[in-house]
Amino acid sequence: MSKPDELLSAVAALVESGNSNQMSLTVVAGGAVITGRLAPESVWRQRVSEVLADSDRLSEFAAVFTSTARKEGPPTHLHFHVARILQGSVGIPETGGMYRVAIEDVSAWTMGDFSYSDH
Repeated sequence: MSKPDELLSAVAALVESGNSNQMSLTVVAGGAVITGRLAPESVWRQRVSEVLADSDRLSEFAAVFTSTARKEGPPTHLHFHVARILQGSVGIPETGGMYRVAIEDVSAWTMGDFSYSDH
């Protein structure tokens, strides 16, 4: 989107201000369909940091996700957790992942988490 969707930005701002991780959303960005729950950026960063800290190979990157302060102004990104990229009838990864999507890159969106089938 050349200009981020004001309604989507308002949803992201509400997630940020309420520190809620219960809003389910599905977006199309760069041709990919991503579906899952939104999290406040600080919660998302903390979880990514924890996952990296537990890794033997990637632990040195954990601090990058905890060292950045929140900027003033409206959110610029959506922070998904327990999310999947839908590819055909499969959700990748099956267990859900953590994705950061620039709001300006979202070309379509809807409320709710799309289901997928492994059959």
